[in-house]
Amino acid sequence: MSSKVQITPFGGVRENGKNMYAVEVDGDIYVLDCGLKYPENELLGIDIVIPDFSYLRENADRIVGVFLTHGHADAIGALPYFLNEFNVPVFGSELTIELAKIQLQKDPKAKKFNDFHIVDEKTEIDFGNVTASFFRTTHSIPDSMGIVLQTSEGQVVYTGDFKFDPTATVGYQTDFARLAEIGSKGVLALLSDSANAENFDQPVSEHEIASYVLETFRYHNGRIIVASVASNILRIQQVLDAAEKSGRKVALMPGDVESIINTALKLKKLRMPADVVVPLATAEKLDPSKVVILQTGRMGEPIKALQRMSNKQEGKVNIEAGDLVFITTTPSHSMETVVAKTRDMIYRAGADVKAIADEMNSSGHATKRDLQLMMNLMKPKYFMPIQGEYRLLESHAEFAKEVGIPDDHILIAAKGDQYVYDGEEMHLAGSIEVGDTMIDGIGVGDIGNIVLRDRKILSEDGIFVAVVTIDRKKKKIISTPKITSRGFVYVKTSKDLMQESAELVKETVQSNLDNKEFDWGHLKQAVREKLNHYLWDQTKRHPVILPVIMEVNQHHRRQSKKAKPEAAQTEDEA
Repeated sequence: MSSKVQITPFGGVRENGKNMYAVEVDGDIYVLDCGLKYPENELLGIDIVIPDFSYLRENADRIVGVFLTHGHADAIGALPYFLNEFNVPVFGSELTIELAKIQLQKDPKAKKFNDFHIVDEKTEIDFGNVTASFFRTTHSIPDSMGIVLQTSEGQVVYTGDFKFDPTATVGYQTDFARLAEIGSKGVLALLSDSANAENFDQPVSEHEIASYVLETFRYHNGRIIVASVASNILRIQQVLDAAEKSGRKVALMPGDVESIINTALKLKKLRMPADVVVPLATAEKLDPSKVVILQTGRMGEPIKALQRMSNKQEGKVNIEAGDLVFITTTPSHSMETVVAKTRDMIYRAGADVKAIADEMNSSGHATKRDLQLMMNLMKPKYFMPIQGEYRLLESHAEFAKEVGIPDDHILIAAKGDQYVYDGEEMHLAGSIEVGDTMIDGIGVGDIGNIVLRDRKILSEDGIFVAVVTIDRKKKKIISTPKITSRGFVYVKTSKDLMQESAELVKETVQSNLDNKEFDWGHLKQAVREKLNHYLWDQTKRHPVILPVIMEVNQHHRRQSKKAKPEAAQTEDEA
């Protein structure tokens, strides 16, 4: 009996990170990964961005479970928010599940969730019309896996993050025989990692990177501050090993890294050299040439932490003259400007900067040759490049054409696109609205585009406030409008502008009071529009304009005031 198979990305396409894909088979929904992404510059004040769960919320009773590929934030970071709403089983490797539990500890409700199931490359789970299985992959974290969903129409294969490295150690090795076996059984659709698709050169092996880290530790005479992603366990192992061999001690900056290291040690996924890790207080007393500071930052984001260290804002340990800042993470292209700014700040602090990415072609993701090898092993009928911005997906699509996959069998999806296989062909059957859910502090999804727009305006042009008191019954203004601003102009040198603005507000308010059809909303909008035009003519700037109208009521010779403050524009006003 044939099955209806549908594939829908909820993130991870045309963007960096936030991997989440839904595969529907005869109505049952299998969720592949549940990741987050870190905000880019224009998302002012936003901590993280997670997928939009609206469609899944409407179809919660059809979700079979969540299947995780590895323990990085782009695959598990949104899990606490997801499990706050959905009580479905979660499947992943031993280390991935333990790291997911660490993520859940940050949420009071989600940390009570305990429906986890540990799987490995030998596991097969029969869900009736679908059999789920897994295969080992090489990435910068142990126990990374790809996912296979066997349907009556063929297999849907999701690679997760991967690369091929023949020198990979135990725990990081790819099972090539298993890949060939999957390909021989018939792959309906391959969803493959595109994060490094612009890189045509074969990356160096992790063995070479380990030697480079050791060489750096041996030949720098001062303190070394290593910047790494907290969950990049492979890089952390290389740092610990190099410290042992070079006679240095490693101190950990506060963050997720300690709990991640302890988890990896408990599961024997990390080897801790004896007496290498010391408290920060001990490291401060040692000769700088014997010290390594490991900075992974809050939520595993080290670049912003380096900025705070450069500005002397990171507590006791900050960047000093003579330090070497060793950036061992490979930031995405969208972070290039931020990284360049960070380097400048480090140099201003008197330190030197060295980055693995400057001198070595290093990445935890597959390059062209590896991507094409994966396609040749899988022999998919349909191919969907995922995990990357549009240019990366397009580049990956070109690689697919080179290995013989027909153009009309290559699916460059957008978030919410629903690709359906009807037994004969896979086609775009429709699309659902899938936005971004923004996390700001404890707020989940309460920051929309209007709020972000206002934050952007406030950061660029400031705020302009006009306060006026009126007596509506007598149709007159009680007191002269008071004008103030923040971040717009320097008030003391702009007295004429303030006086003219006050006169304009006075005229506009009086005009509205004289109107028989008085309306509060119209009055505030009229003040806003008049000021907006005037301020643009005078300054060529558009501040956020806040009219605050106070009304005076007189009853039996007693006077009371009730304020009708104008709040910042809300979504229903815009």
